[in-house]
Amino acid sequence: MNILVIVAHPELTTSRANKALLQRLNKNRENIHIHKLYELYPDWNIDTEKEQALLLQHDRVVLQFPFYWYSCPPLLKKWFDDVMKPGWAYGTGGNRLVGKEFLIATTTGGTDNSYRSGGDNQFTISELLRPIERTITKCSGIYLPAFVSYAVDASMDEWLEQEAIRYAEHIRTPMPVLAH
Repeated sequence: MNILVIVAHPELTTSRANKALLQRLNKNRENIHIHKLYELYPDWNIDTEKEQALLLQHDRVVLQFPFYWYSCPPLLKKWFDDVMKPGWAYGTGGNRLVGKEFLIATTTGGTDNSYRSGGDNQFTISELLRPIERTITKCSGIYLPAFVSYAVDASMDEWLEQEAIRYAEHIRTPMPVLAH
């Protein structure tokens, strides 16, 4: 399985958690292509055709980003707007992503208890990720269970390393196992 990891972190160099996740992937990059949007498009001029071609070359697409203000970073939202075009990703003739596997990998500063019904954030992380889930399913992609690492701001390096191991395993797990 060829995996495309689209990293959308505006401050990746200062992120302990997202750097730890990527460092683990870099130890075994077999069949994994890491694609850092903020490095590739500092001017925000996304090469739509290049991005669409990358999507077609991979079996699974991982969207890795920090979760803040209950959404993804703005460049990833623009990426969706620019790349997931009608007639290509959805709508009449838009069948390029049918059956493509998508998975969100996100980090939060809040604890898992804060992302529960009735918690500090009032909603579960699954509920808050629904707009992205619906974007993927609107494009006939397969939305797989997200990887979420909670409370990363207060975490120790050893714990981040364990999360990174869990992340590397999660994104390589076959669909029937993830979507049981």
